[in-house]
Order: sequence, then C-alpha cells, then structure tokens
Amino acid sequence: MAVSAKCGVVVTGWPRVPCRCCYHRAVHESPAPGGRGGMRSFSRRDALKYGLCAPVLLSLGTLASLDGPTASAANLKLVDFTERLVPADQLKSAGYAGALVYVSESRPGANFDFKPVTREYANALRAQGLQIVSIYQYGKPGWPDPSDFTRGYDGGVADAQSALRLHAAAGGPDSAPIFFSVDEDIGLDTWKGVAVEWFRGINSVLGAGRTGIYGHARACAWAIDDGVIGRSTSPGRWWAWQTSAWSHGEREPRAVLYQAVVNTPSSPGPLVGGIHVDVDDVLASDFGQWDLDR
Repeated sequence: MAVSAKCGVVVTGWPRVPCRCCYHRAVHESPAPGGRGGMRSFSRRDALKYGLCAPVLLSLGTLASLDGPTASAANLKLVDFTERLVPADQLKSAGYAGALVYVSESRPGANFDFKPVTREYANALRAQGLQIVSIYQYGKPGWPDPSDFTRGYDGGVADAQSALRLHAAAGGPDSAPIFFSVDEDIGLDTWKGVAVEWFRGINSVLGAGRTGIYGHARACAWAIDDGVIGRSTSPGRWWAWQTSAWSHGEREPRAVLYQAVVNTPSSPGPLVGGIHVDVDDVLASDFGQWDLDR
C-alpha cells in the first residue's frame, strides 16, 4: 500500500522545480526477519515523498524571522539520516544548518552508524557551528521490535528513560526537547487508543514541556490538542516535526520543523558526501535546537 503525496508542488522563492511525487516508495530497509510471514507494514520511508530541493540556505541570523505561518525556500534546512552518518564538515560545506540526531539504540539487524548519536559526533557538529535536535525512534513496522507507540504508557516511560540517557550522554542539554517518532500512517482511533498513552508515559519522565512528536500533520495536531507535547518559545509553535509522508498535502501551522524531502530508493534525497539524506525545513527560530537559551 502506498500513500500519494500532493502532485504539482512547486518550490517558491527560487527557481521553480516541480516535485517528484507520484513515485511509489520502494522498501528502504530489508524485510522483517524470516518467520514473521506475509508482507511487512510500511513506515514513512515506504510512503511517497515530495520532490528533491537543493538546499538554499541563509546564515543563522535568519532564524529571527522564521516565525511566520509557512516555510519558504529562504529558510534554514537541516538533515536527518537514513543511510549512514555524514561527517559534520561535509554538512557544513553543503550549506545545511545542522542535523536531527537519534538518541535511541539501533535495532538488531539494522546496524545504523548514526544510532545512537555519540558525544564525538555532537561535538563535531558544534565545532562547525551547526545546530542539533534530538529524535527518538527504536522500533519499526514489520520488525520484531514494533513501532514504539504501540507499547503504550509503560513503553513510553521506558523509551523516555532511554532517550534521556542517550541525549545526556551525547552532551544534550536538559532544556532541549526530544522528539518521539510516530512513523506510520495512524488514524485517530489508534492515536486515542494507544499512541497518546505512550506520550503520557513519556511525559511522566520528561514532562510535556520537553516532549515533541514526529509524525504526519494530523498526528502533530492531535499531540498539540491533547497537551502531550510542549510549546516552543517561538509564538504559536509547538514541538511538532511534521513529515510530508501521509500528510496528503496538509500542513500543521503550529509545527517547528517540516520534513520536505524523504529519501527513498525510487526518489533519492540529495547527496552529501556520497550519502543520501532527508531534508527538513526550519519553521521557527526555536525549533528545539540544543544550543539555545530557553
């Protein structure tokens, strides 16, 4: 099953480039280990994505003007990792403002070198003047370790404890939020039935004020409306990182980040140092970055 993104998207404010939507997402990771049977569920990397956009970045001084309702091509852009870790100096040379890093262990069989983020890599990003944001995701549909939110309140407690430990070990400050991933096309019943309880378990460890969500537009809105994620210091913004996957062209105007480019085999993200990356638009001056006084 694939989810169609909105066609005909045009990037404004710089040379117009039509999006590469309407391509079906090939499976990014290997299928679930043998013995589970059937076709595995698709995560957001199995969904359709919006088109590639070369980063057009301004200096960090631009952040002060980013609290408007929508992102533009002039906004700063971050990357998040899907294949391998990109050296900090190469991110800087490519013009990106920073990276979203994982404060979660790598699933057995996945063996990502970017999970969990190390203090050495975080220090390298900081040495380049790059921004850092923390994201937690361990489980995935179709693997022996299911999507994290399916584990409810107790799972949220355990995941928040792990995230907090790894965030601190990498040098993350106790003022920065941690975003927790809902990496599926969930509906309201699933949100109300189990996912919101997972976030309440997270809140019991971090507090809602330091809890963020990664998910589609509706999931971001539900998290805000149910009070399980915190407010950015940017007016009208919350700790919501929206992905274009499964959002059907909708935008959550209260988000601080927007994942505009999702790297897939059929429609790869841009290359940085020979490695494909996802690209994320910065929508607010306070988007959850580590090195900001709050």
